[in-house]
Order: sequence, then structure tokens, then C-alpha cells
Amino acid sequence: MRFSHIYNLGIKELRSLWRDPMLMFLIVYTMTLAVYAAGTAMPETLSRATIAVVDEDRSPLSHRLVDALYPPYFMPPVLTTPTEMDHGLDEGRYTFALTIPPGFERDVLAGKNPGIQLNVDATRMNQAYTGSGYVQAIINEEVTAFMARHGKTAIPSVDLAVRARFNPTLSQSLFGGVMEMVGDITMLAIVLTGAALIREREHGTIEHLLVMPVTPFEIMSAKIWSMVLVVLVAVAFSMTFVIQGLLAVPVEGSVALFLFGTFLQLLATASLGIFMATIARSMPQFGLLLMLVLLPLQVLSGASTPRENMPILVQYLMLAAPDTHYVMFTQAVLYRGAGLTTVWPQLLTMTVLAVIFFALALFRFRRTIASLA
Repeated sequence: MRFSHIYNLGIKELRSLWRDPMLMFLIVYTMTLAVYAAGTAMPETLSRATIAVVDEDRSPLSHRLVDALYPPYFMPPVLTTPTEMDHGLDEGRYTFALTIPPGFERDVLAGKNPGIQLNVDATRMNQAYTGSGYVQAIINEEVTAFMARHGKTAIPSVDLAVRARFNPTLSQSLFGGVMEMVGDITMLAIVLTGAALIREREHGTIEHLLVMPVTPFEIMSAKIWSMVLVVLVAVAFSMTFVIQGLLAVPVEGSVALFLFGTFLQLLATASLGIFMATIARSMPQFGLLLMLVLLPLQVLSGASTPRENMPILVQYLMLAAPDTHYVMFTQAVLYRGAGLTTVWPQLLTMTVLAVIFFALALFRFRRTIASLA
């Protein structure tokens, strides 16, 4: 093995990548616009939901309830009639429709338990599920405050003190952008290394390498270090200018430690890309194989849903994937400010998986080279 061969072959891969506009666009897009879009989107947060109110009481308390439904959670409430409310729900103009019955304030002050009807368009699943709880909490809070002003005591209830750690404002941007970047890191590492090998085969340049005094280990190592370098630079740029800059995500831990863990993750996933490229015979086949591998890695790694909510068998199976440990590592370092003494098990596991994946890819790559010789 000669390091000069690995270096020079890696420079060749970088030049080939620079001359590929589609792959360059993919790198720039995923590490900038895709991360920013995921950080600013709020798929699970109630935002500007449309609501109609049928106020049949027209009392100070009912007016107080209407005034409490304000942006950014709700659009300004639309005062309407029962007939118009039904038409609005049927036509999809309202997600929520609140009906305050006559005599509501009187019954509240008399110590009764009057009911309020909330109609929900449940076809809008995220807002319907979250918004119902928001409306209930707002009404309970306003009624309790109203009764306190009149010297009345509400029905005793448990006072739940919620303290959200690591994301006290429950902002989606603090989570979505970083997790999008984590998924893009895996995708880029697999695509770039796999495309580099398939491009050699489709252009016929792999035969040129066979007659050169280089070994399969040197060829594969060159493709991996060059693509890992490209993705690592893109991650550093995205972390600095998109995550910390545009999205203003407060990074609690060490960025250098995060980049080191990213390097280990890239070694494992880049080796996986080489392995997949030895199986696929063309870029279309590689794309189909990529979907079969990438989707389970992203969905079941814990980046989008907690691993604890998954079946036990799935949890154990996903321990063999580097993404699972990388997500745990990223969340611990960037969100909770964890140091090396806390995340060393994840780093060690990613190192072992990187070695295993590299060995498997090298074994498969040697067999592929031997079949072409």
C-alpha cells in the first residue's frame, strides 16, 4: 500500500465530482435549502389554525374566551351562526368550531359545570389532535381566572408544572434542521461514494485502474477519503451558516466533537455506499437499492420518532445501523452539551461498525475487480 496512490486517486475523484453539476447541486441543496426548510417547517406544531365561534351567551366570559384564541396558534376567530358553522366545516374553511351555549357565564358563577361544544375537522390530523388540547387548556385557564376575579374557586385540580429541558420554547426549528442534516449526511455519503464507483464502471475507466500498479484497497480508500472530505466540509458549512446562523439554533456542546463523530459516521456510510455500488449494475439500480436502504435508516434510527416507541425487535435490529448511534450522539452533544465522557460508547460503536462495513465493502469490491480482470 502506498499513500501517494491513495492521495492521487482521491484527487482524481474530487476533480470528477467537481465536473458533475448534478452531484454538486445535490450537495449544496441538501446542506443549505433542505436543512433550512426542515428547520422552519412546523408539521407537528399548531400554527394559524382556522377557528369559528358560535357565541350564544354573549357575556364578558364568552368574549374573554374568544379573545384568548389569538395568533400564532389560531387565526383570528370568525364569529358565526350554527348554520354557517356547519357549512364552514363541510367546505373545509374551519378546522375548529367552538359553540358557547346561552347562560354559560351564569352557570359558571353558580358553581355548575356547563359544557362547551368543540367541533373538529379530523381530516387535518396534526392540527386536529394538537389543537383540541390547546383549546381545552385555554378555556380552562380563562374560566379559572374569571372565577378568581369574582371571588369564586374553581374545582380543585392538580397543578402540573411542566419544565421543558433543552428546548424550553418547544421550537420545531431547534429539532427539525439538525435532524434533517443528520439524514442528509448519510444520504450524501452513500450517494457520492456509490456514484463514484458506478461512474468508473459506466465510463470504462475502471479497466484503466486495473492495469495500473494500484490495489483494490487503495482504489476504495481513495474514493472514501475524498467523498468523506467533501461531505465533512459541507457539514461544517451547514452547521456554521445555516444551523447556527440562519436558524439560530443554540448549540450546547462542542462542534469539534460533533464533527469527529460525523467523520466516523461518514466512514461507515461511505463504505456502505461502496458495498451497494458493487451490487448495483447501473445508477438506476443503485437508486432503487438506495431507497430500500436509506428509508429504514432514516425512519427507524430515532431521528424522526423516539426509538422507545418502536417494537423491541426493531430496536435491537437497528443497533446494527450506524445511524442509530449517530442520532443518539448528535442529540447528546448538540442539544444536551454532552462531552466525550458521555458519548464515548456511541463513538466506539460507530468506529467498530465503520471497520466492519469497510471490511465487507473491501471484500465485495475485490471480488468485483477480480471478475473484471
